[in-house]
Order: sequence, then structure tokens, then C-alpha cells
Amino acid sequence: MAHPITVRNLFDAITNSTGGRLHFLIYHKYLRILNEAFCSAKRVLGGHRAPALQLSDDEVILDIHGAATTKPVLQHIGTSTWPGRLTLTNHALYFEAIGVDFSYGEAVVYDLARDLKQSVKRESTGPWGAHLFDKAVMYKSSLTSEPVFFEFPQFKGHTRRDYWFAAIKEVLHAHKFIRKYKLAGFQKAEALSVATLGILRYRTVKEGFHILPAHFKTILAFNLAEKLPKGDKILEALYGQLKQHCPRFRGGQDLGQSSSEELMLADPFPLSAYTMVTMGLLKLKEEDNAEERDFAVRDVQIGGTSSVQMALERSVGYSGRVEAARATLDQVRVEDIDTNVAVLKELLFPLIEIGKRLLALSGWEEPFKSYVFLLCFLYMAYSGWIWLMFPGFLLGSTIFMLWNKHYRHGRSVGAFEIITPPRRRTVEQLLALQQAISQLEAHVQAGNIFLLKLRSLMLAAFPQFVA
Repeated sequence: MAHPITVRNLFDAITNSTGGRLHFLIYHKYLRILNEAFCSAKRVLGGHRAPALQLSDDEVILDIHGAATTKPVLQHIGTSTWPGRLTLTNHALYFEAIGVDFSYGEAVVYDLARDLKQSVKRESTGPWGAHLFDKAVMYKSSLTSEPVFFEFPQFKGHTRRDYWFAAIKEVLHAHKFIRKYKLAGFQKAEALSVATLGILRYRTVKEGFHILPAHFKTILAFNLAEKLPKGDKILEALYGQLKQHCPRFRGGQDLGQSSSEELMLADPFPLSAYTMVTMGLLKLKEEDNAEERDFAVRDVQIGGTSSVQMALERSVGYSGRVEAARATLDQVRVEDIDTNVAVLKELLFPLIEIGKRLLALSGWEEPFKSYVFLLCFLYMAYSGWIWLMFPGFLLGSTIFMLWNKHYRHGRSVGAFEIITPPRRRTVEQLLALQQAISQLEAHVQAGNIFLLKLRSLMLAAFPQFVA
């Protein structure tokens, strides 16, 4: 029903509409839709309306989207676009293009299990490469010559795209975890089971409660570990837990198959893999030597806190600071160009004042101060102290930061006040933009003339213009 890493986020997601209260009707609704998701995955695995794909033995179809007549997925590669059907498994992405006779062609495989330097991002697509519709997922790897865009057409919003993006990232992060710790056998099966069950729960929350938890509230275990600060400690704790599980069940050898009842009665079993075995989505093998046993550690400990829970609590504690910093950054992001310029000027106020003072000294507006500044600068240059200016600046900045940290004692800094300029109409903004472009063009022309003069001086030749 839930994984220890994401159980809090799952509870917050399904109780979002009831103020944090888990009523029986909501719990029953969650279990019913989750059971439907399990049954749907089992039917597809059994061949019911399943795509004609060459899947490996431990490969599970997580979701399918796109039909020949309604709601196809659009694949964009360069300037070409093809409608088709997209299938996600716990190992790869499969895209089947739709032909003119509404039949599916041979599937193109995008492997998510191997280390191919894959990258997946949300992107906007449109005709002839225009970025018009924010409803696509971009996939790129070392095997693709150019990025591949999968567009999920939707009349309003982009929840379908967000769901597929999160699911693909979860599979990628799960295999990254497997490669990092070199998992094999039942440990690899347990890691993939965690990702598979997380995606099925994510699908349940999307279909039943019409929400998609994201960022620090996601219910996908590996995505959450990647986003949380110090999330690598959570993955280390999860790996330590996998090492403590019973080494009795290992795949890839000449072993006899066991039923879920035998597995449960024989020894405590990793819960995610056991759930997959119980639902008929996974088959594990038992070693011939059944006498060699060890006791496993379950995901939940009675009377104590597991290492995964301890690492999660520490990461969640740090996430509060990250969210506060992100909220501050979101408040600073203003949209009006004039307001942004005003913010920039206020932030650069100390440097602007220093520049004004230097210009005043160089303009001999106050001769006495200019003489003193010139004599001091010449003395520093003559004594060789000028080479110590940059290290001295760094040392002074460090002392200033340490002094503020020691004597401020966590007190907040005063409000950063900005006088916003009056808002201008669209026509006025366009005229200002045109004027700025003209000024930029004039500066570029002046720069070109300066470079041409410098070139003619260096080559001792007068340049001639040829149209």
C-alpha cells in the first residue's frame, strides 16, 4: 500500500481534500483504484490488449498510452512528426508508430536500464520545431543523434505529460541506483519492485484523486531521494537494508520456482518484491540448497527506527530550508522588465557608487582628493603592493563574512526596499525596446570600427571596403 520512504507524502496526497483526515471512504477508494491498477497491469502482462513487444522475463509493463484513432502520442524527431503508441516498462520505453492503415509498426526501443547518459526533461513542442505547446517529454541518450520528443496532446493542462515524465524519471533513477551499488538477483528485483509499485501508486493518485504530487511531495521513492537534500544518504540506507535481506533468493541461476505462500512461510521476504510475487507480476527463484538460511529485516521495525527512516527524517529537515530559500527566490522573480532593472540597480548600488567615486576622482572634480588618490596609487605601484590588492580584497571579504556570522547571531537582515517605476503601456515598452536595440547596434558598430582600426595598426595596412 505504501513504501516507508514515501508513506508521509502518500498520506498527505490522499487526505489533501479532507484536511489531513483519512476517512474510511477515502481509504477504500484508494485501495479500490490501486487494486484496479494491479489487475490492469496483470491483464496486460497476461496478454490482454498487450502490445506485440519482445519483453524480457523480469520486464513489467507499467503503462500504455496512445491509440490508433484517439489520443495518440506524437513523436517529434527534428522536423518530422509521427503519431503512435508509447509503452513504459521497468526497463525501457517502446514507441510504435501508426501506419496509414491504422496498424502499429515495429517498436523503437529506448533503453532505460543501461548507462547511456540519458536525460529526460519537460519541453515544449510545435509544428516545424516551434515551442508552442508545453505538453512534451524530451529524451536524449548517447545512442540518439538528436533529441526525441514525445508529445501528449491534452485540451487543457499538461497533467498527462507530467505523469509520464515522473514515471520515466523513476525508472531511470531506479536503474541508476542498481548500477551504483551493483545490485543483482533478488536485490535488483526488490529495487525494481519499489519503482514499479511507486508508479502504480502514482497512477492511482492521479486517476482517483486528480493530483500529481511533485518535488518534495512526490510519492515516487527514487525521485524523492534524488530531489531531497542529502538524498544519497537515503539510498545508502536503502542499500544497507537490501544487504540485510535474506540471501536465499537469487535470480539468474538454475533454480526451481517457488510460490508466494512458500516464500512467505519460509523466511521474511522483501516486502515490495513479495507484493509483486503475490500479485503475479514477478517470478523469483529459490536456490537448490534450501537449508542455508538467514533472517531478513523487514522494511518496518518494531520498537526502533530503521536506518531508512532516520535518513529520511534528516533529509526532510533540510528540505524545509530549501523550500524557504526557493520561496524567497520565487518572490524575487518579477515579470516587468522595468522592475527587474530597478532590482538590478538596487543590488549593484555599492558597485555603482564606487564607480561614481572613481569617475569623480578621474574627472578632477575635487583636485585635493584626486591628488591624494593618485599619490597613494603610485606609491602602491612603486612598492609592489598592487599585486596584493586582489588577495587583500578576498581576505577582507572573508573577514567581513565571518564577522557578520559571529555577531549577527541569526538575526534577519533589514528589508530590501525597491522603488518600482511606473508601469508603461505595451506601446511604450515596444518603443523602449526598439531604442535599446538601436543603442546596442550603435555600440556594436563602434566596436567593429575600433577592431578594424586596431587591425590596421597591427598590420600597417589601410583596410579597403569591398561590397
